[in-house]
Amino acid sequence: MTDKLYPNTRSVTGASLLKAFPPRPSLLWLLVLAPVAALFDYAGTVPAGMVFFCAALAIVPFAKLIVQGTEQVAAHTGATIGGLLNATFGNLPELIIAVTALRAGLLEMVRASIIGALLANLLVALGVSFLLGGLRHHSQEYNPNGVRIYSSTMVLAWISLALPSAFHRALEPDSHLGVHATLDFVVAVVLLGLYGLFLLYSLRTHPETFAELNAPSSEESEEHPSLRWGIATLLVASLGAAWMSEILVGAAEQAGHALGMSQMFMGVIVLALVGGAAESGSAIAMGRANRPDLSIGIALGSCVQIALFVAPILVLVAPALGQPQFRLVFSQAEMWMLFGVVLLGATVTTTGQSNWFKGAQLLALYVIIAAILYLIPATAS
Repeated sequence: MTDKLYPNTRSVTGASLLKAFPPRPSLLWLLVLAPVAALFDYAGTVPAGMVFFCAALAIVPFAKLIVQGTEQVAAHTGATIGGLLNATFGNLPELIIAVTALRAGLLEMVRASIIGALLANLLVALGVSFLLGGLRHHSQEYNPNGVRIYSSTMVLAWISLALPSAFHRALEPDSHLGVHATLDFVVAVVLLGLYGLFLLYSLRTHPETFAELNAPSSEESEEHPSLRWGIATLLVASLGAAWMSEILVGAAEQAGHALGMSQMFMGVIVLALVGGAAESGSAIAMGRANRPDLSIGIALGSCVQIALFVAPILVLVAPALGQPQFRLVFSQAEMWMLFGVVLLGATVTTTGQSNWFKGAQLLALYVIIAAILYLIPATAS
């Protein structure tokens, strides 16, 4: 998803489909776990934890292929359509997991996975990127203008999720079902509209706001696979991610109980890390390569997509998935966690310079949050 908000820069991976299976260790070798997870799930006698573990690892290479396929298609379609494709497919694994959990009726896990995706991108992807980039390059400079847009958008997203949550808690849901449904629908439509305006702003009217500082001077001539290969990669990887997500979510609840984990921990920590593994890896790789603008664009751009696109889409598609309504009712703990993360993220990133200590700060907050959520008894969720 690196071309999503940097349409004039070269692709992050630049890898052709024929180079997708290098001789060195690769995440794509984890694809062998997909049939293993399917067999374990079909057998019904394998512990849920083992099924969950295999399915979680198998999703990671499918997510990587989705990112690669999106970049391959974007290389043929131009900046505008390519950016839209990156926006659509960049967070597809997270969306597939959330939709699967929503269809299974695990509403709390769905809401937790939304918060978890935001935390994973803001704290883990960006934190490790700053940490490794700072250790390797001492300090890194990037364009602060785009970061300010990201930060203000995330503050607005937090307010847009916090206010409906407070409204739902203030009114009894049983006696005001119509009011709750109307508010959720209005908020979802407004957020989707704002997401469309964000794409228009970043891709068409003000792309210079997100221009990369110190971009490589020479354009590398890279051979991109055909458009058909890119589309085929997207379709196959999307189907594979949906397949593994079905198995993953089916085993998540039992695995959580067996391991003594709450649904909140499973959603905020485990599912979020699994769904965002490929994007986090790309952000970290860009940080180590001394391209912090692209690293920030991946991490913060993904947060904007989750808050303004994925969450509203879940509200609108819930009735079609057998759920009467998916309400934007996040707990006070989730809202306070997200507020702290958005505040720290804005404070750390808006200066235009990163170093290893800033990365350590982000990671420290994530470890604290993960420890708190892990210690919540499974019965308390």
